[in-house]
Amino acid sequence: MPYRCYIIDDEPIAIDVIRSHLEKLSDFEVAGAFEDPIEAFEAQNREPGDLLFLDIEMPELSGLKLLQALRRPVGVILTTAHREFAVEGFNLNVIDYLLKPIAFDRFLQAIDKFLEKQQTSPAETLTESPSHLIVRADRKSVRLSIEKIRYIEGLKDYVRIHTDEGCIVTKESIGQIEKRLSSAHFLRIHRSFIVSKSRISAFTATDVEIGNQLIPIGRTYRAFFHKDMG
Repeated sequence: MPYRCYIIDDEPIAIDVIRSHLEKLSDFEVAGAFEDPIEAFEAQNREPGDLLFLDIEMPELSGLKLLQALRRPVGVILTTAHREFAVEGFNLNVIDYLLKPIAFDRFLQAIDKFLEKQQTSPAETLTESPSHLIVRADRKSVRLSIEKIRYIEGLKDYVRIHTDEGCIVTKESIGQIEKRLSSAHFLRIHRSFIVSKSRISAFTATDVEIGNQLIPIGRTYRAFFHKDMG
């Protein structure tokens, strides 16, 4: 599912440049382009986009004022011809600050920063879809059904998610992904393993069986595991 982008700029040529850049990327789509910042503000509150390309100097409502007024968090990349707003922009936690004219290679750097942030803190997206987990794999967003996840295996800075349909590897620590999973459905049983409770077919004092796979229960996790399992 591609990221929905809004382009907000009172200059049509600037909108066309960003649109052209986005059209080269399969993971992104232009959900709307606005020369009127008030119209853009209403659209974002009505049908939120994932990423805003936001000009700073616009009539009636500046980009920074629009950003301050938004009701919910959203990824923002500022676009402007003036350097002097950079500090104020970063104080509002924007992803990046692009100076016009925007070259494609510099544009890609900003996109990479956005994608990196999605990998490390995608919780807001997940609260909108609690039945699914969204991860980054092979330079795209993959939407996994919670019901189809068997167990998750930690591999240093990566995790391997074992599902009914195969394995997905994503750059995220097992601790980070544990925070995104409901304790009603998943249980950490080892420093390297999280299991789906509903997929456990049998267990002993030291191991859990999920299908044909035997997964160890870490010593420090055993008491909590057996208490949780009743």
